[in-house]
Amino acid sequence: MVLFRLADRIYGIDLEHVREIVPFRRATRLPGAPEFVCGLINLRGTVITVIDLGARLDGGPSVRTGGSVILVEHGAKLVGLAVDEALEVQHLSDDDVDATPSDGESGGAVRGVGRLGDTVVILLDAGEIVRQVLL
Repeated sequence: MVLFRLADRIYGIDLEHVREIVPFRRATRLPGAPEFVCGLINLRGTVITVIDLGARLDGGPSVRTGGSVILVEHGAKLVGLAVDEALEVQHLSDDDVDATPSDGESGGAVRGVGRLGDTVVILLDAGEIVRQVLL
């Protein structure tokens, strides 16, 4: 799992979906895009849609000015997830993960809750997040 911080919470996504992590850069806003979409960035000739993951999960507007962008792949699609801070890569065993029923609030993006010692990690489904962004 790649662990990252959004506000005071720790989140994780499967490492297999992560292509790379880059510093946040200002994105070109898209007219008519949802509030959580930061916009587009050009990364080495590839145009990538970047979403403010904190705004997507909390439902607020994107106000991000710093942090990191985690580039996630789902099939042939590449999307940037803007987060406060990328932390580390950790292994979570199945015994440390509890599946959570979808409550509709997160739109199916949360797939479980894990524990690393005393730390609670909210596990996200990167594929579902990318699918929702590209609709």
